[in-house]
Amino acid sequence: MPTQLEMVKLFTTQLELCKVTPEETVIVLSEADIRADYATAFLLAAKELGASAFQINVAGRDYREMRLTVGRTAIAGNRPVIEALKQADLVIDLMGMLFSHEQNEICASGTRMLFVHEPFDVLVNNFPSPALRARVEYGEKLLGQARQMHITSEYGTDVTYDLGQYRVMTQYGYTDTPGRWDHMGTGQVLSQGIDGRVNGRVVIMPGDVIVAFKNRHVEREIELTIKDGYVTKIDGEGMDAALMSDFMDSFDDPRAYAISHIGWGLLGSAKWYNNLISATRTTEIGVNSLSYYGNVLFSLGPNTELGGNNDTACHLDIPLRRATLKLDGQTIVDNGRMAVAEMKYSPVTQH
Repeated sequence: MPTQLEMVKLFTTQLELCKVTPEETVIVLSEADIRADYATAFLLAAKELGASAFQINVAGRDYREMRLTVGRTAIAGNRPVIEALKQADLVIDLMGMLFSHEQNEICASGTRMLFVHEPFDVLVNNFPSPALRARVEYGEKLLGQARQMHITSEYGTDVTYDLGQYRVMTQYGYTDTPGRWDHMGTGQVLSQGIDGRVNGRVVIMPGDVIVAFKNRHVEREIELTIKDGYVTKIDGEGMDAALMSDFMDSFDDPRAYAISHIGWGLLGSAKWYNNLISATRTTEIGVNSLSYYGNVLFSLGPNTELGGNNDTACHLDIPLRRATLKLDGQTIVDNGRMAVAEMKYSPVTQH
């Protein structure tokens, strides 16, 4: 267990990366007693930097409301809380507002937001750096200019995304820009195909991770047929394909089958097998799986983070190992390895 001193020290450095100043207001948003130690440590860290800081703590939801859904928050419809958060310079989100309309509204006001969820050992191991930011932003430039993405693998993945409708989203673990959201412990670049213009097939192979299933590693091949932006068929023998199909069916929402964001991971400190060796794997949201260096992150479901209107509660992130990703014919990821010099990771560059 980390000490409060260790947490305050790390979170102070984190707030410095976010360029928190004495003139700013920091609000820590929490739910019930979840991550209460983080809330206290962030308040003390903000005080160390001379900022005005306070905590908004809301009543906890029923467990059934929280499990297996995204975009549904404990502050939905709570206008006093939402308006207060919009007045902050920086919100530390310990509750989890990803894919929610509330998050989008708060960030649209100019408030920057940092989502902090992971166990302390993950936050330490994946602590961000300006070098990571530079590599992610180089990827942002390439993805923003591209008009077609083609993903293949030796296992049979062959899918094409037409690009240009949606913005590019970056995650490098901190935020110092008004209105920007980030997730501490991550490192990736993402966008989405034009509505209705994603076609082909994706083969999920043994070792690939389905993040929503507590970072479960797939043991048997799953093949997804994609037509006009939707998964139309799920094939595969054994439990994995059936588990994925039945899980998606349980939402009774055809939008669950929509193709969502796509991109690649750039975090050198993250490992695709971290959940198998970490003592804290049951409390990790999956940043190691989502961000490990060289993965191609394929996803299904909501796209409100990128400006879309699909707010289905069913979301599946599936990082693919050993895939090849090309933008307008230029190889970006080659069989799980970065092919662009400006995005290559070296331990010397700190992530």
